[in-house]
Amino acid sequence: MIRLKLPKYYISLSILLSILCYSIVNAQNVNDALRLGLPGLGSSARALGMGNSYLALSDDASAAYFNPAGFGLIKRLEISGGLNYNSFNNSTTFMRDVSSYSNSSTRLDRLSFAFPFPTIRGSLVFGLSYHTSKDFTHALKFSGFNNGSNSMIQDLLSTDVPYDLYLTDNDNNTPINGRLHQSGDVLSSGSINNWTFSGAIEISRNLYFGLNLSVISGAFERNRDYYEDDTQNIYQGETAAGEPQTVDFRTFYLNNLLNWNLSGWDAKIGLIYQINTYARFGATVQFPKTFYVKEKFMVDGSSEFGTGKVYHLDRDKYSDAVEYDIITPFSIGGGFSINFKGFIFSGEAAFTDYTQLKFENPKALSAQYISGINKDIKDLLRPAVNLNVGLEYTIPVVDVRLRGGFFIKPSAYKDDPSDYDKKYVTAGIGFLTEETIGIDLGFAHGWWKDFGDNYGFDVSRTHQDITVNHLILGVTYRF
Repeated sequence: MIRLKLPKYYISLSILLSILCYSIVNAQNVNDALRLGLPGLGSSARALGMGNSYLALSDDASAAYFNPAGFGLIKRLEISGGLNYNSFNNSTTFMRDVSSYSNSSTRLDRLSFAFPFPTIRGSLVFGLSYHTSKDFTHALKFSGFNNGSNSMIQDLLSTDVPYDLYLTDNDNNTPINGRLHQSGDVLSSGSINNWTFSGAIEISRNLYFGLNLSVISGAFERNRDYYEDDTQNIYQGETAAGEPQTVDFRTFYLNNLLNWNLSGWDAKIGLIYQINTYARFGATVQFPKTFYVKEKFMVDGSSEFGTGKVYHLDRDKYSDAVEYDIITPFSIGGGFSINFKGFIFSGEAAFTDYTQLKFENPKALSAQYISGINKDIKDLLRPAVNLNVGLEYTIPVVDVRLRGGFFIKPSAYKDDPSDYDKKYVTAGIGFLTEETIGIDLGFAHGWWKDFGDNYGFDVSRTHQDITVNHLILGVTYRF
């Protein structure tokens, strides 16, 4: 049966998609900007083992990620690379019920080359590197009975979704008033990859300057399933007046599939000053990164009734593609390292003002819509300082290096308590054979809290306890 709806007002497709996208896909929002603006875990096993406190060390080809001035410290031709394994675990409390879900990824982490050039004095070194700067592995699952008088169905009454699924009458009225079992899951994957050209020079005795220029590629995918079920048989009548096949509402289902294709560029400059063999000081300026985002979002859904009738959404009506840019802020870092009797201690801090994240150049999205998101960024986010400390001890004779570290990434949201800061403890071990072949293993364990709203504000909220385990295996060969 085909119903003809006579709306009280006309909603254009672009406005409908914007409403739908914000309500049930959560695309083009503050979290999207942070997904690209927050730093990743780097691409060096040695650095990870030392709590990623590597800004003043960076004396290998991973300087392409940490501090390009570190290339100036390399004296021999170097080839290095690694694999990383990332495990994401989420224990979610929803309406007092606890669900657990996990996701993992394994990928080539880095492949780097360093080429020192002969000089009369000082050093001149160039580098080429492919490395993964961010991993998007994520998971979430929840299930529980929401006793409140609210639902996703009601939240979507400003769109045609409930009507198209025979959950409303022609005037957009629905008898469904909450008290539903709500459940769902989310899986995310993807990464940001950098193709980096680096150069470093000793501009004065023991003072090194370096530059990175990177071409960015990457992808992100999020697949979300959401269900609302009348498990207590509250809605036995017709949900669409005059439609007997809609007697006894059972299930509302919604699926959102979000795909990003990423490209872009960025630049970083760095300095390292070495005091004899005992200490180093380093500084970096990460210039704003420009990400070009090509986004596709696809929406599917259905409703099911006790009569056996099932209705499905028209996927073409609720799916579209948009494009926009995301610009990240400047990030300024400083650090030091001290070498004493086989011990290396390092520490660093990096400042980023996340209120300077912004969306630009929208296509198929209104300028007013993008301007509103940029205002949300200013209102909700804050500056933050990441802190890293690390330690390495070289066991004499056997050339085995033991490592440990800690770092913290404060939440970028201004009202978040410290429980929402990302905290990591790290450990590592390294072997060096005749100063030629190096094998390194780095491990990080992280933990923090998070929350998310399925719709509205704090009426269908998931409270999340997140733990991650990150392992990098690296190999270096020096000629």
